[in-house]
Amino acid sequence: MKFVRYADGPSARVGVVNGDLVRVVDGLADLLPLIEAGEAELLAAGRTALRRGATVPLPDIVPLPPIATPPTVRDFYAFEQHVRAGRAWRGLEMEPDWYELPVFYFSSPYAVMGCGPVPMTPGAERFDFELEVAAVVGRGGRDLTAKDAEHAIAGYCVLNDWSGRDVQQREMKLSMGPVKGKDTATSLGPYFVTPDEIADFREGNGYRLEMTCTVNGASYSRAVWSDIHWSFGEMIAYASRGAEVRPGDVIGSGTCGTGCILELSRTHDSATYPWLQPGDEVVAAIEGLGELRNTVTEAAPVIPLRTRGATGRGDGTRPRCTDGAAR
Repeated sequence: MKFVRYADGPSARVGVVNGDLVRVVDGLADLLPLIEAGEAELLAAGRTALRRGATVPLPDIVPLPPIATPPTVRDFYAFEQHVRAGRAWRGLEMEPDWYELPVFYFSSPYAVMGCGPVPMTPGAERFDFELEVAAVVGRGGRDLTAKDAEHAIAGYCVLNDWSGRDVQQREMKLSMGPVKGKDTATSLGPYFVTPDEIADFREGNGYRLEMTCTVNGASYSRAVWSDIHWSFGEMIAYASRGAEVRPGDVIGSGTCGTGCILELSRTHDSATYPWLQPGDEVVAAIEGLGELRNTVTEAAPVIPLRTRGATGRGDGTRPRCTDGAAR
């Protein structure tokens, strides 16, 4: 089943895609309550909508993220081609632990958006897309096996992890992050697709479904989901190790091979693959999961943390009290 969440005036609605129509799920503005209620409730609500839900033409809607504010967003690093290319640019061999640990970072659930405008990272000049696939947890737990975690997946979406590369590069020199280089925007959608919808394409650790990205109509990225090294079951199991995952948690795959400008510009050349600019249209797509269409917009201005000459400049000196005693 393929669900979609979309704006309806000042509020939102949820529906089921039925050809060129959307069949409305009555009284629902977010998919999270249905995901939390469990697979049976989710599918039952969808079947009811398909039988008697009001209809809206699919071309008339602009998809929102299926979940307005996910409980958490974890982004992994699961495609070997992208990881290997990134390490090669830095003159590094593959780290053996990558084959043992499906590492991830937490991103901001408040930055999740659907189709439409996407603001650049404040202070960034090197703005980039990242073509990924996301799984959404349907059943929570902790210390899950990979098999149990695979069965806990409620659905899949396209994910675009927007990145301010120059901001990210500065942050990661400090052995923390990515932080502000990543959390301005994360696009998710356009649909929420249940696993049974794509079951026939299962292959290896993923699905035999093509992943593509275009910028202003020009082809940039092309990969296949089944090229992934770590399965989502393994990723979710690792996330649950000594910790809890909950319904609605978003699990990103990390960038697929050729799935970002950083990789493309260094593998080929920066003239062919320039950094994104305001006005650029980026379409991230996965067969069976739909197309995320976004237009890049100007960044918000950077608000300085301290004025020039302020006490406590962060230069190693200590601010002093009026009586001359150090605090």
